[in-house]
Amino acid sequence: MSASVSRRAVLGTGLAAVPVLSSKTGAGPGPLEAGAYISFTGGAFSLVGAPVVVDPDDHPGVVRVAADLRADIERVTGVRPGSALAREAVLVGTIGRSALIDGLVAAGKLDVSGIRGRWETSLQTVVERPMPGVDRAFVVAGSDPRGTIFGAYDVSYGIGVSPWHWWDDVPPTRRDQVWVLPGRYSQGTPAVKYRGFFINDENPALGTWAPAYFGPGKAPGYPGGFTADFYGRVFEVLLRLKGNYLWPAVWGRAFAEDDPENHRRAAAYGVVMGTSHEAPMMRGIEEWNRHAVAAVRDASGAIVTPGHDPYGGTGEWSYRLNAPAIRAYWRAGVQRMVDQGFEGVVTLGMRGNGDTSLPDGDGIELMREIIAAQRQIIEEVTGRPAAETPQVWTLYKEVQRYWDRGLRAPDDVTVVLTDDNWGNIRKHPDPAEERAGGYGLYYHFDYVGAGRNYKWVDTANLRNVWEQLHAAHAYGNHGLWVANVGDLKGNELPTEFFLNYAWNPESWDLSQLGAWERRYARQNFGADQSAEIASVLAAYGQLQARRKPELLNRRITLVDGQVVYDDQQTPFAFGHRELERVTEEWRELGKRAERIGRRLPTRLRDAWFELVGYEVRATANLYGLRSAEFTNLRYAAQGRSATNSLADAAESGLSKDFALADHFNSAVAGGKWRGFQTQPHIDYGDVERYGPNAGWQQPEKDNVALPDVLFPAVRRIEVPEAAGLGVAADGDGGVVTSGTAVLPVFSPYQTRPQQFVEVFNRGRTAFDYRIETSVPWLMVDRPRGRVEEQVRVEVAVDWARLPVGRAEGVLTVTGAGASVAVTCVAEKPSGRGLRGFVEAGGYVAIDGEHYDRAVGGWRRIDGIGRTGAGMTPWPVTLPRQTPGGANSPRLEYEVSLLSAGEVTVWAYLSPRNPALPTGGLRYGVSLDAGPIETVDINVGADDGLLNAVWARNTSDNVNATATKHSVTKAGVHRLKFWMVDPTVVLQRLVIDTGGLPALYLGPLESRRV
Repeated sequence: MSASVSRRAVLGTGLAAVPVLSSKTGAGPGPLEAGAYISFTGGAFSLVGAPVVVDPDDHPGVVRVAADLRADIERVTGVRPGSALAREAVLVGTIGRSALIDGLVAAGKLDVSGIRGRWETSLQTVVERPMPGVDRAFVVAGSDPRGTIFGAYDVSYGIGVSPWHWWDDVPPTRRDQVWVLPGRYSQGTPAVKYRGFFINDENPALGTWAPAYFGPGKAPGYPGGFTADFYGRVFEVLLRLKGNYLWPAVWGRAFAEDDPENHRRAAAYGVVMGTSHEAPMMRGIEEWNRHAVAAVRDASGAIVTPGHDPYGGTGEWSYRLNAPAIRAYWRAGVQRMVDQGFEGVVTLGMRGNGDTSLPDGDGIELMREIIAAQRQIIEEVTGRPAAETPQVWTLYKEVQRYWDRGLRAPDDVTVVLTDDNWGNIRKHPDPAEERAGGYGLYYHFDYVGAGRNYKWVDTANLRNVWEQLHAAHAYGNHGLWVANVGDLKGNELPTEFFLNYAWNPESWDLSQLGAWERRYARQNFGADQSAEIASVLAAYGQLQARRKPELLNRRITLVDGQVVYDDQQTPFAFGHRELERVTEEWRELGKRAERIGRRLPTRLRDAWFELVGYEVRATANLYGLRSAEFTNLRYAAQGRSATNSLADAAESGLSKDFALADHFNSAVAGGKWRGFQTQPHIDYGDVERYGPNAGWQQPEKDNVALPDVLFPAVRRIEVPEAAGLGVAADGDGGVVTSGTAVLPVFSPYQTRPQQFVEVFNRGRTAFDYRIETSVPWLMVDRPRGRVEEQVRVEVAVDWARLPVGRAEGVLTVTGAGASVAVTCVAEKPSGRGLRGFVEAGGYVAIDGEHYDRAVGGWRRIDGIGRTGAGMTPWPVTLPRQTPGGANSPRLEYEVSLLSAGEVTVWAYLSPRNPALPTGGLRYGVSLDAGPIETVDINVGADDGLLNAVWARNTSDNVNATATKHSVTKAGVHRLKFWMVDPTVVLQRLVIDTGGLPALYLGPLESRRV
């Protein structure tokens, strides 16, 4: 097919227009969307029935991927391709390693000048008459073996095979026609050189399922190990996602020992192996733990109980005390890499055994000595300069202190910067400190540790992930990116996005995130419902980012400046119906997911349940369970007859949680995933059941996960036969059986949910009630009725009957022989001159994106906040600013305040860390022409030690800080939020004029006039 193919022929497929070039042109192909050269209506080459041919002497990973491509084409078309040359054939090969490809280049049939010599780059093109006996060939050529592998898998993606086809049982859409369009195509060269993930925290889910499915580990005495057959499936999905790098599982597992074939399998697939931040020199820490017994020393340091290890040492994981043995252990790891010929990136440095700080102390000279010894070993074993072996030093947790105090690894080493385990990057590269080895990123979608584990389901907000990855890219972090993905299964969406973004950040601007979600939905579930599925995924990510589901029974407060945890309280308030509202949002999302699932073809329902349905429905159920549980405890204290019904509802929620997991384990894909959905997520904090680590660690005993129980336990009460009147006022207005309760103040400008009273029964006998108002402007929607358990009555004000000013009225509730008074206060300001956001109820709440004026560069990131969008200075690489100038970057908000006096302005920010070399993370706030109050948001928080202040910010997923300001008179005022540092993300501003309620998410946004 020549370059004269009409534009209509290309655009008629519904795909983006691309340059159509002759396969012999010297122009390099531009990077394109995955599979953009595939059509299902017509083109230059038909894949149906065409053999897939590969040089058997090419890299084993290329030979293997050709077989995968044949299988993928059969999955889509029902026709199995052959492997021998024919009149039309698919040719797959690597430049310099494939006689097929090199022959085409030598004959002038294939121009590879645009990809030759590049890293992991591929070319897809149709070549006419490429060789004798072949009329037409579709050529997939790679600059190196992984370039070829990625090129072949790109074809698989384009024809409709999901990268998760095996891991989530995703069947492709069957096609009678599959064509390749004319032209030259490439996905470009990856922006990040090494891209991969870390399988971690894999017990109980993956650790239960994998040995049962693939067979036990092959190391004697360690049946829980993961075998090469398991890792083959991991390597495949990694490569399908255009990743190239893996940290293998470490919880009681040793990659090299659990199956002697593991490293060879990695080499055969073309995967680069690494080891985690705690496992230097190509050796997993379990390789030490399985064979060493540490000596015991007394206070003076003398050995009182001898230890041993295979290297003649004391068995201690201590460089000060056991250096010769540890160096020998490290040497064996590098020697194994050389002997087995697998590609590796060597981790440098040393941490304590068990993901802790080094027991030898944190002296810089010691760490310098360790790194120097490791590099000497690398040189001695490889026989080459150390710089020729890829190495990383990961600044995880306490290790970053070495860097902050001035220690630098040799220039060729890639320095891997990290997040704080909760998706907030701790440090970006300093533009003034370039390195030959560059920088890397270690990021988390799963975590075990301070604050609380989050391991159960995907909780990543894609907008938050994008903002952090964009910042890393913008500051020049391109060397090596690795994400902790936990069990892998369950974190498919963020894992795929992470690797897609690492490949080509420029393709995935913020404006394209919706398109990415639709593509993900279309690839896994077809086009028909992809838009609705993408909408569900976006909503799910934002709702999950409000709080990890494992933390739904922890309330965090400040008492006398100290962070206090209560693991038997909901973080959400009963006031403003906050708990009800968030539960209802989840309930509606769960219903949407169920409707989609019912509409999908039967063949897609397993994949739907695995990728979307389970996580949405199970989380929605968990919110319903928690709402019933904590309302039950509240009602029990009030003696309500509805108490026991809510206990039933909570227990029913627990049963449904178990049933959803059982369906995953037993019914989905014919029981393929039996034992996988076993991660506890409800009983956190139950110290009495499983010990002092319960505040953060999953429910477990002897390192074995426990099935969930309700914690805190629900209560059941004895309900008397006789009726008994009780009245509960909205919020914290009181619960009375006689006397007076108080409702929150009414305002014509309020946006909070309508005030109400609940008339409830304290007995089993129903009774009639009536409500009378003392003033004509008070209205109730249900003035009389019958109470079985309880009745909610909404209370409103007829503002037309109320003059400007403050007024008071009383509701009298009568029933079951008793009477209760409820005080109601209404405040009606004059509407004259009010502008902007109007105070009501003692506060003004503003969503950050609803500014009146923006000065300087700002970008709105929809969905990044707990309740809405976020505003951040743009570009993210702006220098620190001094606020106060006429052109100083700021956001301005017009507000109407109803009285003079001191106010407190709360800024709700994303919980970012001081990641820039300037230190601190600051913003400023001013009111009118008043002074600018500057705040460093991380004072008291330590993202290395993971202290309680830091844990509060990350657990609540917001950093709320306050400034004080004087209001000289009532009226219209201008609130200004000033940029000081980039990377700040403003979610909300709340002005407390004296009545701000204690709410987890803050009040609903105030009325704007």
